[in-house]
Amino acid sequence: QVTLVESGGGLVQAGESLRLSCAASGSIASISAMGWYRQAPGKQRELVASFITSGGSTNYADSVKGRFTISRGTAKNIVYLQMNSLKPEDTAVYYCYAARSYLVWGQGTRVTVSS
Repeated sequence: QVTLVESGGGLVQAGESLRLSCAASGSIASISAMGWYRQAPGKQRELVASFITSGGSTNYADSVKGRFTISRGTAKNIVYLQMNSLKPEDTAVYYCYAARSYLVWGQGTRVTVSS
């Protein structure tokens, strides 16, 4: 069993930064990847960034490359999403996920970017 708890969302102005955190608990040794999806109003959920636990390779959506950085904390059960130069189109609910034989989801944290 794996549980994910996200934090760090909020309301910011365009151009500002936010850092999201995702803390995993439970059988974290079984996790092969972690990352973030987001879902904007009226849109499908899309992958924002991912992190492979063995090797540390990362992947980003084209829309966030150069602005967002996914990283793992010193405590291996925490993953961060540093979001810089935020744009109004980044407004969404951001969901942390962990990949095992199935995906585990966090509860979501809302990010609102005003213009």
